[in-house]
Amino acid sequence: MEYIPSKLLQDAVDQFSRLPGIGKKTALRLILDLIKREESTVNNFANSLITLKANIHNCRICGNLSDEETCTICQNPKRSQRLICIVENVRDVIAIEQTGTYRGTYHILGGLISPIDGIGPSDLNIEQLMARIDSEGADEIVFALSANMEGDTTCFYLSRLLRDKVGKISQIARGVAFGGDLEYTDELTLARSLESRTEYKQN
Repeated sequence: MEYIPSKLLQDAVDQFSRLPGIGKKTALRLILDLIKREESTVNNFANSLITLKANIHNCRICGNLSDEETCTICQNPKRSQRLICIVENVRDVIAIEQTGTYRGTYHILGGLISPIDGIGPSDLNIEQLMARIDSEGADEIVFALSANMEGDTTCFYLSRLLRDKVGKISQIARGVAFGGDLEYTDELTLARSLESRTEYKQN
């Protein structure tokens, strides 16, 4: 076990290492770097996290993270409100937005159907999606979910619910490899997958 000379340092390392992708050694490096910085810098860092946690919330329409009741994408009059891209999480929205090619809106499910993990349709943001479509309608729904068993199961379930409510249901092209997550797909591949989307067909 790595030697840490201070309980305060150990506590900070323990907190940082709870974050995904950050092990004990990385956490220690980050903390030691913060210790060397000006007190004002550390205070600004801490205050930004406190302010973030206290004030950020989910968009009432799509579930995206937002400083206001409605996110900037849903507020944008240049975005097509009747073209809705279904994604798993906020990271997928960020990945698609970085391509600069998509001009519709989003709906974030907050996960994927996974019976083995005990995640069913009622655990996802599906009821809000249905209410949104019943209220505002949609010309096209685009499935942009991870190319794995859980993603395919979720697409199939949603297609059964949506097939009589929207004009068209499509999914991004399989430029995204099976088993791959959208957030780790390079921008060019993701952009081409969106542009080359095809009609969704239930298998």
